[in-house]
Amino acid sequence: MQLHLVITGRKDLAAQLYQQLREAIATGRLSAGAQLPPSRLLAEQLGVSRKTVSDTYATLTYEGLLVGKIGRGTFVNAWAPQPDRVQTAADLACAANLGKWAALPSPMRHPTDDSILRYEFIGGATTRNQFPQDEWRRCTQDALRRIAQNSGFYSQPEGLPALRSSIAGHIAFSRGVKCRDSDIVVTNGAQQALDLIARVVLEPGSIVAMEDPGYSPARQLFVAMGASVASVPVDEHGIQVENIPDGTRLIYVTPSHQFPLGMPMSLPRREALLARAIELGAIIIEDDYDSEFRYAGRPTDSLQSMDTRGVVTYVGTFSKTLLPELRLGYAVLPPAIYGAVLKAKQLTDQHCSTLPQWALAKFISEGYLLKHIRRCHSVYAGRRERILQRLAGDLSPWFEAVPTVAGFHMAALCKVPVDVALLIELARQVDVGLYPLDVFYHDAAVRPGLIIGFGAMETLDIDPALDKVRDILQQIG
Repeated sequence: MQLHLVITGRKDLAAQLYQQLREAIATGRLSAGAQLPPSRLLAEQLGVSRKTVSDTYATLTYEGLLVGKIGRGTFVNAWAPQPDRVQTAADLACAANLGKWAALPSPMRHPTDDSILRYEFIGGATTRNQFPQDEWRRCTQDALRRIAQNSGFYSQPEGLPALRSSIAGHIAFSRGVKCRDSDIVVTNGAQQALDLIARVVLEPGSIVAMEDPGYSPARQLFVAMGASVASVPVDEHGIQVENIPDGTRLIYVTPSHQFPLGMPMSLPRREALLARAIELGAIIIEDDYDSEFRYAGRPTDSLQSMDTRGVVTYVGTFSKTLLPELRLGYAVLPPAIYGAVLKAKQLTDQHCSTLPQWALAKFISEGYLLKHIRRCHSVYAGRRERILQRLAGDLSPWFEAVPTVAGFHMAALCKVPVDVALLIELARQVDVGLYPLDVFYHDAAVRPGLIIGFGAMETLDIDPALDKVRDILQQIG
Protein backbone atom coordinates (compact mmCIF):
# COMPACT_ATOMS: atom_id res chain seq x y z
CA MET A 1 0.00 0.00 0.00
CA GLN A 2 1.37 3.42 -0.94
CA LEU A 3 1.81 6.23 1.58
CA HIS A 4 -0.42 9.10 0.50
CA LEU A 5 1.86 12.09 -0.11
CA VAL A 6 1.57 14.72 -2.85
CA ILE A 7 4.60 16.51 -4.29
CA THR A 8 3.91 19.41 -6.66
CA GLY A 9 6.37 21.03 -9.03
CA ARG A 10 10.15 20.61 -8.86
CA LYS A 11 10.98 23.19 -6.17
CA ASP A 12 11.51 22.69 -2.45
CA LEU A 13 10.98 18.94 -2.77
CA ALA A 14 12.62 18.16 0.55
CA ALA A 15 10.63 20.90 2.30
CA GLN A 16 7.36 19.59 0.84
CA LEU A 17 8.16 16.04 1.90
CA TYR A 18 9.28 17.14 5.37
CA GLN A 19 6.16 19.23 5.97
CA GLN A 20 3.73 16.52 4.85
CA LEU A 21 5.40 13.77 6.88
CA ARG A 22 5.58 15.98 9.97
CA GLU A 23 1.91 16.92 9.64
CA ALA A 24 0.89 13.28 9.14
CA ILE A 25 2.67 12.34 12.37
CA ALA A 26 1.35 15.34 14.31
CA THR A 27 -2.27 14.68 13.35
CA GLY A 28 -2.03 10.96 14.05
CA ARG A 29 -2.54 9.88 10.43
CA LEU A 30 0.81 8.15 10.83
CA SER A 31 0.35 6.59 14.24
CA ALA A 32 3.06 5.74 16.75
CA GLY A 33 4.90 2.63 15.64
CA ALA A 34 3.81 2.85 11.99
CA GLN A 35 6.50 1.79 9.52
CA LEU A 36 7.44 4.17 6.71
CA PRO A 37 8.29 2.91 3.22
CA PRO A 38 11.99 2.36 2.45
CA SER A 39 13.61 5.51 1.09
CA ARG A 40 14.18 3.95 -2.34
CA LEU A 41 10.53 2.85 -2.65
CA LEU A 42 9.14 6.20 -1.52
CA ALA A 43 11.48 8.07 -3.87
CA GLU A 44 10.21 6.00 -6.81
CA GLN A 45 6.60 6.59 -5.76
CA LEU A 46 7.05 10.38 -5.55
CA GLY A 47 9.44 10.80 -8.48
CA VAL A 48 12.20 12.39 -6.40
CA SER A 49 15.77 11.39 -5.64
CA ARG A 50 16.49 8.87 -2.94
CA LYS A 51 18.78 11.43 -1.26
CA THR A 52 15.82 13.80 -0.82
CA VAL A 53 13.89 11.11 1.04
CA SER A 54 16.90 9.96 3.07
CA ASP A 55 17.69 13.52 4.15
CA THR A 56 14.07 14.10 5.18
CA TYR A 57 14.01 10.89 7.20
CA ALA A 58 17.26 11.93 8.87
CA THR A 59 15.86 15.37 9.81
CA LEU A 60 12.70 13.87 11.31
CA THR A 61 14.79 11.30 13.16
CA TYR A 62 16.93 14.07 14.63
CA GLU A 63 13.77 15.85 15.79
CA GLY A 64 12.60 12.67 17.51
CA LEU A 65 9.62 12.05 15.25
CA LEU A 66 11.10 8.99 13.54
CA VAL A 67 13.33 6.21 14.75
CA GLY A 68 15.49 3.91 12.63
CA LYS A 69 15.76 0.24 13.55
CA ILE A 70 18.73 -1.59 12.06
CA GLY A 71 17.66 -4.32 9.67
CA ARG A 72 13.97 -3.43 10.03
CA GLY A 73 13.40 0.07 8.67
CA THR A 74 12.15 3.49 9.76
CA PHE A 75 9.21 3.87 12.16
CA VAL A 76 7.20 6.67 13.73
CA ASN A 77 8.61 7.17 17.21
CA ALA A 78 6.27 5.96 19.95
CA TRP A 79 7.32 9.03 21.93
CA ALA A 80 6.69 11.51 19.14
CA PRO A 81 5.26 14.87 20.26
CA GLN A 82 1.50 14.82 20.69
CA PRO A 83 -0.69 16.70 18.22
CA ASP A 84 -2.06 20.10 19.09
CA ARG A 85 -5.24 20.29 21.14
CA VAL A 86 -8.30 19.26 19.11
CA GLN A 87 -11.81 20.51 19.53
CA THR A 88 -13.75 19.07 22.46
CA ALA A 89 -17.50 18.51 22.44
CA ALA A 90 -17.96 21.78 24.34
CA ASP A 91 -16.27 23.71 21.50
CA LEU A 92 -18.76 22.52 18.89
CA ALA A 93 -22.05 24.09 17.82
CA CYS A 94 -23.74 20.71 18.37
CA ALA A 95 -22.56 20.48 22.00
CA ALA A 96 -26.08 20.33 23.43
CA ASN A 97 -27.11 17.50 21.12
CA LEU A 98 -23.92 15.57 21.86
CA GLY A 99 -24.67 15.99 25.55
CA LYS A 100 -28.09 14.38 25.12
CA TRP A 101 -26.55 11.33 23.47
CA ALA A 102 -23.79 11.10 26.07
CA ALA A 103 -26.39 11.22 28.85
CA LEU A 104 -28.22 8.11 27.59
CA PRO A 105 -27.55 5.22 29.99
CA SER A 106 -26.37 1.76 28.90
CA PRO A 107 -28.04 -0.61 31.38
CA MET A 108 -27.74 -3.72 29.18
CA ARG A 109 -24.24 -3.25 27.84
CA HIS A 110 -22.37 -6.53 28.11
CA PRO A 111 -18.93 -6.63 29.77
CA THR A 112 -15.77 -6.76 27.70
CA ASP A 113 -13.70 -9.95 27.64
CA ASP A 114 -11.29 -8.62 30.26
CA SER A 115 -14.10 -7.62 32.67
CA ILE A 116 -16.25 -10.76 32.57
CA LEU A 117 -16.64 -12.29 36.02
CA ARG A 118 -16.33 -15.98 36.86
CA TYR A 119 -20.10 -16.27 37.48
CA GLU A 120 -22.22 -14.04 35.21
CA PHE A 121 -26.00 -13.81 35.66
CA ILE A 122 -26.30 -11.23 32.87
CA GLY A 123 -29.39 -11.36 30.69
CA GLY A 124 -29.37 -11.76 26.92
CA ALA A 125 -26.18 -13.85 26.76
CA THR A 126 -26.29 -17.37 25.35
CA THR A 127 -24.62 -20.65 26.20
CA ARG A 128 -21.48 -20.58 24.07
CA ASN A 129 -20.48 -24.14 24.91
CA GLN A 130 -23.64 -25.45 23.25
CA PHE A 131 -23.08 -23.59 19.98
CA PRO A 132 -22.71 -26.11 17.09
CA GLN A 133 -19.32 -24.98 15.84
CA ASP A 134 -18.83 -27.80 13.32
CA GLU A 135 -22.23 -27.33 11.67
CA TRP A 136 -21.81 -23.55 11.55
CA ARG A 137 -18.33 -23.94 10.06
CA ARG A 138 -19.72 -26.12 7.25
CA CYS A 139 -22.45 -23.57 6.56
CA THR A 140 -19.91 -20.73 6.52
CA GLN A 141 -17.69 -22.61 4.07
CA ASP A 142 -20.70 -23.08 1.82
CA ALA A 143 -21.43 -19.35 2.12
CA LEU A 144 -17.86 -18.50 1.06
CA ARG A 145 -18.23 -20.67 -2.05
CA ARG A 146 -21.48 -18.91 -2.94
CA ILE A 147 -19.97 -15.47 -2.50
CA ALA A 148 -17.01 -16.43 -4.70
CA GLN A 149 -19.45 -17.29 -7.49
CA ASN A 150 -21.62 -14.16 -7.33
CA SER A 151 -21.46 -11.03 -9.47
CA GLY A 152 -19.67 -8.78 -7.00
CA PHE A 153 -22.59 -6.35 -6.87
CA TYR A 154 -24.30 -5.13 -3.71
CA SER A 155 -27.00 -7.45 -2.40
CA GLN A 156 -30.69 -6.69 -1.78
CA PRO A 157 -31.48 -4.43 1.19
CA GLU A 158 -34.32 -6.73 2.27
CA GLY A 159 -31.92 -9.67 2.64
CA LEU A 160 -31.06 -12.76 0.63
CA PRO A 161 -34.11 -14.59 -0.76
CA ALA A 162 -32.79 -17.90 0.62
CA LEU A 163 -32.59 -16.53 4.15
CA ARG A 164 -35.96 -14.78 4.01
CA SER A 165 -37.54 -18.04 2.84
CA SER A 166 -35.86 -19.96 5.66
CA ILE A 167 -36.97 -17.39 8.24
CA ALA A 168 -40.56 -17.45 6.99
CA GLY A 169 -40.69 -21.23 7.29
CA HIS A 170 -39.04 -21.25 10.71
CA ILE A 171 -41.27 -18.68 12.40
CA ALA A 172 -44.42 -20.13 10.82
CA PHE A 173 -43.47 -23.52 12.28
CA SER A 174 -42.23 -22.37 15.69
CA ARG A 175 -44.33 -19.25 16.39
CA GLY A 176 -47.37 -19.44 14.10
CA VAL A 177 -46.41 -16.21 12.34
CA LYS A 178 -48.42 -15.60 9.16
CA CYS A 179 -46.08 -14.21 6.53
CA ARG A 180 -44.53 -14.60 3.12
CA ASP A 181 -40.90 -14.17 2.15
CA SER A 182 -41.80 -10.78 0.71
CA ASP A 183 -42.95 -9.51 4.14
CA ILE A 184 -39.51 -9.94 5.72
CA VAL A 185 -36.56 -7.55 5.99
CA VAL A 186 -33.30 -8.95 7.40
CA THR A 187 -31.61 -6.59 9.87
CA ASN A 188 -28.48 -6.25 11.96
CA GLY A 189 -30.12 -7.60 15.09
CA ALA A 190 -33.49 -6.70 16.54
CA GLN A 191 -32.21 -3.27 17.55
CA GLN A 192 -31.80 -2.19 13.92
CA ALA A 193 -35.30 -3.45 13.19
CA LEU A 194 -36.61 -1.16 15.94
CA ASP A 195 -34.56 1.71 14.56
CA LEU A 196 -35.86 1.29 11.00
CA ILE A 197 -39.50 1.06 12.09
CA ALA A 198 -39.16 4.08 14.35
CA ARG A 199 -37.51 6.10 11.56
CA VAL A 200 -40.46 5.72 9.23
CA VAL A 201 -43.27 5.90 11.81
CA LEU A 202 -42.10 8.64 14.18
CA GLU A 203 -41.43 12.35 14.00
CA PRO A 204 -40.05 14.59 16.77
CA GLY A 205 -42.78 14.81 19.40
CA SER A 206 -44.60 11.63 18.32
CA ILE A 207 -45.97 9.51 21.15
CA VAL A 208 -44.64 5.99 21.70
CA ALA A 209 -46.35 3.79 24.27
CA MET A 210 -44.29 1.06 25.89
CA GLU A 211 -44.34 -1.18 28.92
CA ASP A 212 -43.01 0.10 32.24
CA PRO A 213 -40.84 -1.63 33.35
CA GLY A 214 -39.61 -2.32 29.85
CA TYR A 215 -36.71 -2.82 27.47
CA SER A 216 -34.49 0.20 28.07
CA PRO A 217 -32.56 0.18 24.76
CA ALA A 218 -35.87 0.53 22.89
CA ARG A 219 -36.93 3.44 25.12
CA GLN A 220 -33.60 5.18 24.62
CA LEU A 221 -33.82 4.71 20.86
CA PHE A 222 -37.26 6.31 20.71
CA VAL A 223 -36.15 9.18 22.95
CA ALA A 224 -33.05 9.75 20.80
CA MET A 225 -35.35 10.18 17.79
CA GLY A 226 -37.20 12.94 19.58
CA ALA A 227 -40.28 10.89 20.48
CA SER A 228 -42.28 11.31 23.66
CA VAL A 229 -42.36 7.93 25.39
CA ALA A 230 -45.50 7.21 27.42
CA SER A 231 -44.86 4.68 30.18
CA VAL A 232 -47.74 2.20 30.42
CA PRO A 233 -47.91 0.04 33.58
CA VAL A 234 -48.00 -3.76 33.40
CA ASP A 235 -49.74 -6.29 35.60
CA GLU A 236 -49.90 -10.09 35.63
CA HIS A 237 -51.78 -9.97 32.29
CA GLY A 238 -49.32 -7.68 30.52
CA ILE A 239 -49.59 -4.07 29.37
CA GLN A 240 -52.60 -2.15 30.72
CA VAL A 241 -54.15 -1.21 27.41
CA GLU A 242 -56.57 1.34 28.86
CA ASN A 243 -53.57 3.51 29.83
CA ILE A 244 -52.25 3.85 26.26
CA PRO A 245 -52.75 7.58 25.56
CA ASP A 246 -54.63 9.13 22.66
CA GLY A 247 -52.37 10.25 19.83
CA THR A 248 -50.02 7.27 20.16
CA ARG A 249 -48.30 6.35 16.87
CA LEU A 250 -46.21 3.39 17.99
CA ILE A 251 -46.76 0.74 20.68
CA TYR A 252 -43.82 -1.41 21.76
CA VAL A 253 -44.60 -4.65 23.63
CA THR A 254 -43.03 -8.00 24.55
CA PRO A 255 -46.19 -10.15 24.78
CA SER A 256 -44.73 -13.66 24.87
CA HIS A 257 -42.24 -13.02 27.67
CA GLN A 258 -42.59 -9.54 29.15
CA PHE A 259 -39.25 -7.85 29.56
CA PRO A 260 -37.97 -7.84 32.24
CA LEU A 261 -40.59 -9.44 34.52
CA GLY A 262 -41.32 -12.44 32.31
CA MET A 263 -45.08 -13.02 32.36
CA PRO A 264 -46.98 -13.60 29.07
CA MET A 265 -49.74 -11.27 27.89
CA SER A 266 -53.19 -12.80 28.30
CA LEU A 267 -55.47 -13.44 25.33
CA PRO A 268 -58.08 -10.80 26.35
CA ARG A 269 -55.32 -8.24 26.78
CA ARG A 270 -53.91 -9.07 23.33
CA GLU A 271 -57.34 -8.62 21.75
CA ALA A 272 -57.78 -5.31 23.54
CA LEU A 273 -54.32 -4.15 22.39
CA LEU A 274 -55.08 -4.91 18.74
CA ALA A 275 -58.39 -3.07 18.98
CA ARG A 276 -56.73 -0.04 20.59
CA ALA A 277 -54.03 0.09 17.90
CA ILE A 278 -56.67 0.03 15.14
CA GLU A 279 -58.58 2.79 16.92
CA LEU A 280 -55.45 4.96 17.16
CA GLY A 281 -54.06 4.15 13.71
CA ALA A 282 -50.91 3.01 15.52
CA ILE A 283 -48.32 0.40 14.63
CA ILE A 284 -47.50 -2.28 17.22
CA ILE A 285 -43.97 -3.64 17.50
CA GLU A 286 -44.10 -7.19 18.84
CA ASP A 287 -40.61 -7.99 20.12
CA ASP A 288 -40.55 -11.80 20.31
CA TYR A 289 -36.99 -11.92 21.56
CA ASP A 290 -36.60 -15.38 23.17
CA SER A 291 -39.94 -17.15 22.90
CA GLU A 292 -38.44 -20.29 21.32
CA PHE A 293 -37.60 -21.47 24.84
CA ARG A 294 -40.82 -22.44 26.65
CA TYR A 295 -40.80 -24.71 29.69
CA ALA A 296 -44.38 -25.03 30.92
CA GLY A 297 -47.96 -24.51 29.84
CA ARG A 298 -49.44 -24.47 26.35
CA PRO A 299 -47.56 -22.47 23.72
CA THR A 300 -49.05 -19.07 22.97
CA ASP A 301 -49.41 -17.78 19.43
CA SER A 302 -47.64 -14.64 18.39
CA LEU A 303 -49.61 -11.41 18.53
CA GLN A 304 -48.94 -11.05 14.80
CA SER A 305 -50.87 -14.25 14.07
CA MET A 306 -53.98 -12.62 15.56
CA ASP A 307 -53.64 -9.45 13.48
CA THR A 308 -56.17 -9.23 10.64
CA ARG A 309 -55.70 -5.53 9.86
CA GLY A 310 -51.95 -5.20 9.31
CA VAL A 311 -50.98 -3.22 12.41
CA VAL A 312 -48.39 -5.57 13.98
CA THR A 313 -44.71 -5.61 13.09
CA TYR A 314 -43.13 -8.83 14.31
CA VAL A 315 -39.47 -8.43 15.30
CA GLY A 316 -37.22 -11.43 15.95
CA THR A 317 -33.55 -12.12 16.46
CA PHE A 318 -31.05 -14.95 16.21
CA SER A 319 -28.88 -13.39 18.93
CA LYS A 320 -30.81 -15.34 21.57
CA THR A 321 -30.89 -18.69 19.77
CA LEU A 322 -27.34 -18.61 18.35
CA LEU A 323 -24.77 -15.96 19.29
CA PRO A 324 -25.18 -12.20 19.93
CA GLU A 325 -22.06 -11.50 17.84
CA LEU A 326 -23.78 -12.68 14.65
CA ARG A 327 -26.03 -9.59 14.74
CA LEU A 328 -28.78 -11.05 12.59
CA GLY A 329 -32.43 -10.22 13.16
CA TYR A 330 -35.50 -9.60 11.07
CA ALA A 331 -38.82 -7.80 10.90
CA VAL A 332 -42.08 -9.12 9.47
CA LEU A 333 -43.72 -5.95 8.24
CA PRO A 334 -47.34 -5.10 7.43
CA PRO A 335 -47.88 -3.86 3.85
CA ALA A 336 -48.52 -0.26 4.90
CA ILE A 337 -44.96 0.35 6.11
CA TYR A 338 -42.94 -2.26 4.20
CA GLY A 339 -41.81 0.03 1.37
CA ALA A 340 -40.78 2.84 3.70
CA VAL A 341 -38.81 0.51 5.98
CA LEU A 342 -37.05 -1.02 2.98
CA LYS A 343 -36.00 2.43 1.77
CA ALA A 344 -34.76 3.31 5.26
CA LYS A 345 -32.75 0.07 5.38
CA GLN A 346 -31.12 0.85 2.04
CA LEU A 347 -30.21 4.38 3.11
CA THR A 348 -28.91 3.25 6.50
CA ASP A 349 -26.49 0.46 5.60
CA GLN A 350 -27.40 -0.82 2.10
CA HIS A 351 -27.77 -4.41 3.33
CA CYS A 352 -26.54 -6.83 5.99
CA SER A 353 -23.37 -8.79 5.35
CA THR A 354 -24.16 -11.63 2.96
CA LEU A 355 -21.67 -14.12 4.41
CA PRO A 356 -23.62 -14.78 7.65
CA GLN A 357 -26.89 -14.54 5.70
CA TRP A 358 -25.90 -17.40 3.39
CA ALA A 359 -24.56 -19.39 6.32
CA LEU A 360 -27.72 -18.90 8.38
CA ALA A 361 -29.98 -19.78 5.46
CA LYS A 362 -28.24 -23.14 5.11
CA PHE A 363 -28.11 -23.60 8.89
CA ILE A 364 -31.90 -23.27 9.09
CA SER A 365 -32.72 -25.24 5.94
CA GLU A 366 -30.52 -28.17 7.00
CA GLY A 367 -32.40 -28.42 10.31
CA TYR A 368 -29.43 -27.38 12.45
CA LEU A 369 -31.28 -24.48 14.07
CA LEU A 370 -34.15 -26.58 15.39
CA LYS A 371 -31.71 -29.20 16.68
CA HIS A 372 -29.72 -26.49 18.41
CA ILE A 373 -32.85 -24.98 19.99
CA ARG A 374 -33.93 -28.39 21.29
CA ARG A 375 -30.48 -29.02 22.75
CA CYS A 376 -30.35 -25.58 24.41
CA HIS A 377 -33.92 -25.95 25.65
CA SER A 378 -32.92 -28.96 27.73
CA VAL A 379 -29.89 -27.14 29.14
CA TYR A 380 -31.79 -23.94 29.95
CA ALA A 381 -34.66 -25.89 31.52
CA GLY A 382 -32.25 -27.51 33.96
CA ARG A 383 -30.64 -24.18 34.86
CA ARG A 384 -34.01 -22.50 35.30
CA GLU A 385 -35.25 -25.28 37.55
CA ARG A 386 -32.16 -25.11 39.75
CA ILE A 387 -32.42 -21.34 40.19
CA LEU A 388 -36.13 -21.64 41.04
CA GLN A 389 -35.29 -24.29 43.66
CA ARG A 390 -32.74 -22.00 45.27
CA LEU A 391 -35.13 -19.03 45.21
CA ALA A 392 -37.77 -21.20 46.87
CA GLY A 393 -35.19 -22.59 49.29
CA ASP A 394 -32.33 -20.88 51.09
CA LEU A 395 -32.78 -17.59 49.18
CA SER A 396 -36.50 -17.40 49.93
CA PRO A 397 -36.11 -15.11 52.98
CA TRP A 398 -34.97 -12.36 50.62
CA PHE A 399 -36.30 -13.04 47.10
CA GLU A 400 -39.25 -14.53 45.25
CA ALA A 401 -39.32 -15.43 41.56
CA VAL A 402 -41.83 -13.86 39.18
CA PRO A 403 -43.72 -16.73 37.51
CA THR A 404 -42.43 -17.14 33.97
CA VAL A 405 -42.59 -19.99 31.49
CA ALA A 406 -40.25 -18.88 28.70
CA GLY A 407 -36.88 -17.34 27.88
CA PHE A 408 -33.57 -17.64 29.68
CA HIS A 409 -33.84 -14.96 32.30
CA MET A 410 -36.15 -14.46 35.25
CA ALA A 411 -36.93 -11.66 37.66
CA ALA A 412 -36.46 -12.11 41.41
CA LEU A 413 -38.29 -9.51 43.51
CA CYS A 414 -37.21 -8.51 46.99
CA LYS A 415 -39.54 -9.84 49.71
CA VAL A 416 -37.87 -7.73 52.39
CA PRO A 417 -35.81 -4.53 52.14
CA VAL A 418 -32.47 -5.40 50.52
CA ASP A 419 -29.72 -2.96 49.62
CA VAL A 420 -29.51 -4.25 46.05
CA ALA A 421 -26.70 -1.88 45.06
CA LEU A 422 -24.56 -3.06 47.99
CA LEU A 423 -25.39 -6.70 47.21
CA ILE A 424 -24.25 -6.23 43.61
CA GLU A 425 -21.06 -4.46 44.67
CA LEU A 426 -20.11 -7.14 47.20
CA ALA A 427 -20.99 -9.92 44.76
CA ARG A 428 -18.59 -8.49 42.19
CA GLN A 429 -15.81 -8.70 44.75
CA VAL A 430 -16.31 -12.49 44.87
CA ASP A 431 -16.57 -12.82 41.07
CA VAL A 432 -20.38 -12.95 40.81
CA GLY A 433 -22.14 -10.67 38.32
CA LEU A 434 -25.61 -9.61 39.49
CA TYR A 435 -27.84 -7.06 37.76
CA PRO A 436 -30.65 -4.88 39.16
CA LEU A 437 -34.26 -4.60 38.00
CA ASP A 438 -34.65 -0.92 38.83
CA VAL A 439 -32.86 0.26 35.65
CA PHE A 440 -35.84 -0.95 33.59
CA TYR A 441 -38.38 1.19 35.46
CA HIS A 442 -39.09 4.72 34.31
CA ASP A 443 -42.30 6.19 35.73
CA ALA A 444 -43.83 3.14 37.43
CA ALA A 445 -43.11 2.50 41.09
CA VAL A 446 -39.90 0.49 41.28
CA ARG A 447 -40.12 -3.05 42.59
CA PRO A 448 -36.55 -3.73 43.72
CA GLY A 449 -34.97 -7.00 42.74
CA LEU A 450 -32.62 -8.75 40.34
CA ILE A 451 -32.81 -9.85 36.72
CA ILE A 452 -31.21 -13.29 36.67
CA GLY A 453 -29.95 -14.45 33.31
CA PHE A 454 -28.95 -18.08 33.00
CA GLY A 455 -28.07 -18.33 29.31
CA ALA A 456 -24.33 -17.86 29.84
CA MET A 457 -24.17 -19.46 33.30
CA GLU A 458 -22.92 -23.04 33.27
CA THR A 459 -25.19 -25.41 35.18
CA LEU A 460 -22.49 -26.56 37.59
CA ASP A 461 -21.67 -22.93 38.42
CA ILE A 462 -25.17 -22.01 39.62
CA ASP A 463 -24.92 -23.42 43.14
CA PRO A 464 -21.44 -22.06 43.94
CA ALA A 465 -22.48 -18.62 42.69
CA LEU A 466 -25.77 -18.56 44.61
CA ASP A 467 -23.98 -19.83 47.72
CA LYS A 468 -21.87 -16.67 47.56
CA VAL A 469 -24.99 -14.53 47.09
CA ARG A 470 -26.66 -16.18 50.11
CA ASP A 471 -23.59 -15.60 52.26
CA ILE A 472 -23.51 -11.91 51.32
CA LEU A 473 -27.23 -11.54 52.10
CA GLN A 474 -26.67 -13.08 55.53
CA GLN A 475 -23.83 -10.63 56.15
CA ILE A 476 -25.68 -7.47 55.13
CA GLY A 477 -28.93 -8.55 56.82
